[in-house]
Amino acid sequence: MLTACAELIDELGYDGVTTTLIAERAGVAVGSLYQFFPDKRAVVQALTKRHLDHFTSEIEQRVDWAHLEHWWHGVDTIIDIYVEMYRTVPGFSRVRFGDVIDIRLIEDDRDNNSVIAEQIADVVGSKYDLPVESLYKQITVASDIGDAILALAFRRRLFGEEEMITEAKQVVRAYLAGQMYQQD
Repeated sequence: MLTACAELIDELGYDGVTTTLIAERAGVAVGSLYQFFPDKRAVVQALTKRHLDHFTSEIEQRVDWAHLEHWWHGVDTIIDIYVEMYRTVPGFSRVRFGDVIDIRLIEDDRDNNSVIAEQIADVVGSKYDLPVESLYKQITVASDIGDAILALAFRRRLFGEEEMITEAKQVVRAYLAGQMYQQD
């Protein structure tokens, strides 16, 4: 059902998708869909959580923090994973991490970006044995900066994608380097 939802979102956008269409595409009765999800929002919420799990899993698999030549290669890889998902994961370019639908789609009591930043902080903190709290603020800011720059290429389409990907990496690296300098 989540895959069907993602495909439909790519084709029709969030507003064009209905639970009936999701059920039809998934090859199940609409009643079966309602056994798992009370409404379209809940289906998209589950899809968004799947996107976040995929993102986190890719970071864990692809970033070997202990063997990076420079820490910023890890930052670059995280941005590359996001861009790759934007280009290849069904439904991601339209829904991303739920911010298009509701800034609190992933969890009711926290905004989506906070949840994402905490997940990244958990991954990075566990690799370096650092407390999540010490990373959370910097990752939150870096994530929002990177997302804003990438929006210029992917959502607003003001500048070329490759140019903005490079810009996002440079600006996020510069911000994080400044944070590391302040801590020394």
